Amino acid sequence: MNPKHVLVVDDEARIREVVEYALGREGFRVSVAADGQRALELAARDTPDLVVLDVMLPGMDGLEVCRRLRRDMQTPVLFLSARGEEVDRVVGLELGGDDYLTKPFSPRELVARVRAVLRRYEDALAMALRAQSVRGSAGSVRPRAEPLCHGPIQIDFERHEVRCNGQLIDLTPTELGMLAALLERPGVVLSRSQLMERAYADSALITERTIDTHVRRIRRKFREYGLDPIATVHGVGYKSA
Repeated sequence: MNPKHVLVVDDEARIREVVEYALGREGFRVSVAADGQRALELAARDTPDLVVLDVMLPGMDGLEVCRRLRRDMQTPVLFLSARGEEVDRVVGLELGGDDYLTKPFSPRELVARVRAVLRRYEDALAMALRAQSVRGSAGSVRPRAEPLCHGPIQIDFERHEVRCNGQLIDLTPTELGMLAALLERPGVVLSRSQLMERAYADSALITERTIDTHVRRIRRKFREYGLDPIATVHGVGYKSA
């Protein structure tokens, strides 16, 4: 099996060295860049499985790098920043980031978060396989993850694509996993903690505020097509609409 490829983008040489060493020791293939332009060039040349991205880069900052990455690919993004205020975390997530880690951080926590983000697509695929095995005949398990359909929404797990009335919806890996968790059990209310457990590989690293941010992003993207796929159950959590 080929090792997962992680692109690390930070203007501090020491941070790049620490992250590259920590990830390399755990079996990841690592590329590094000191600025946003170089990061975009490397990503275009060899699409990474995940980008560890500093917010405060010289010239083109990390938020702009994330915007440009999102135009062409759905690679997960883990933001790094010395700024720990909630507004900065929310802005990063609103732009399509999948997680946010504040400096200083421990290499162990960084590796754990990287693994958690990378497993989200795998969790969504496993979710689809479970659903298909239930729908199939007794004793049979389908070898392929068929699309999950809910009204006009279709999730193709093999292609990592979400469509609404045939139109492609640009969801990040985390957003796809969250939507799948809700649509897998139509109408069933999931609390924020339950949604974290179902949609995230390591829910201990995720806050309820992060869940709300991702839900808001999913809704905004679908509303462009005249649909809101998620209903809020006040004081409890969320369910499919």
